[in-house]
Amino acid sequence: MSKFWSPAVRELTPYVPGEQPRERLIKLNTNENPYPPAPGVEQTLRDFPADHLRLYPDPSATALREALAGEYGVATEQVFVGNGSDEVLALAFQAFFRQTQPLLMPAISYSFYPVYCKLYDVAYRSVALDDQWRVPLTAFDTDNGGIVFANPNAPTGHGHPREAIAALLERNTESVVLVDEAYVDFGGESAIPLVERFPNLLVTGTFSKSRSLAGLRLGFAIGSRELIEGLERVKDSFNSFPIDSITIEAGIAALQDQAYFDACRERVITTREWTRRQLETLGFEVLPSQTNFLFVRHDAYQGSMLFDALRERGILVRHFNKEALSDFLRISIGTDDEMTSLVEALEAICR
Repeated sequence: MSKFWSPAVRELTPYVPGEQPRERLIKLNTNENPYPPAPGVEQTLRDFPADHLRLYPDPSATALREALAGEYGVATEQVFVGNGSDEVLALAFQAFFRQTQPLLMPAISYSFYPVYCKLYDVAYRSVALDDQWRVPLTAFDTDNGGIVFANPNAPTGHGHPREAIAALLERNTESVVLVDEAYVDFGGESAIPLVERFPNLLVTGTFSKSRSLAGLRLGFAIGSRELIEGLERVKDSFNSFPIDSITIEAGIAALQDQAYFDACRERVITTREWTRRQLETLGFEVLPSQTNFLFVRHDAYQGSMLFDALRERGILVRHFNKEALSDFLRISIGTDDEMTSLVEALEAICR
């Protein structure tokens, strides 16, 4: 610990991302899409004129925001874009959640949320999941400085229908409700249509999962104009150019191929359900999932043992070394061949 660090930095416990291995493994640990992005993305990258890189990108990424507005049926002024949804979330925590009342969040959810709170000095209170590992929306019915939750939730996979989120918003009108929809395209129901009714609703999304652009870093938020303006004020006080010119063009190309998008996510959903059935046959408890991953445990085997045994067989999954989650593995959905290899490895381990 350096004497040159600010006191706040000494107290941070940073978010730990999933391992990015250098050796060749079947990589099922970071919820990446197993399929490439839309063909138009590759063509865009091939055709992009290198000379344009000497110029700064559009600081408002207007063309990309227009494309997102068309995709989701909102006004361009209701769309914000950032360098991955992690950046969008970070800006939202600064813009909306530094309040006198605590921010409410699930006790088990995206582990970056408490990191942002520590970094930005946001007081928060955790809400326990129910006995079926679901985020209990009625538990947020108390005074607060904001509410944030992933829907579907990570790492547990459960998603609430839109009407349940509308009911929460009707009960909570005086603070921002942020719904993180990183995984919504794999079976969830988006809250974006509620934005017109509820000016305190902010919905965030990402191109990393269902649009296969995790390596490009592109996220977005949709909300009322007053919320988007709040994000813009923080962004322009930090980095006026978070989205580069290549990412803007690639993001637009990804949005233009709806047929490819639908086909890829349907493949992931089909493979997920096949994998679920196979794991249940092997005696695993598999939580219901509306995401591109499964959260599983086995009564006869420790999660750490299964993680190590799979790693020895060249398969990498995610194990959370936390008391409430230590028996679980989070398994990203890969290709059919990759998931077959996973099932075969677990058959050998669990026999």
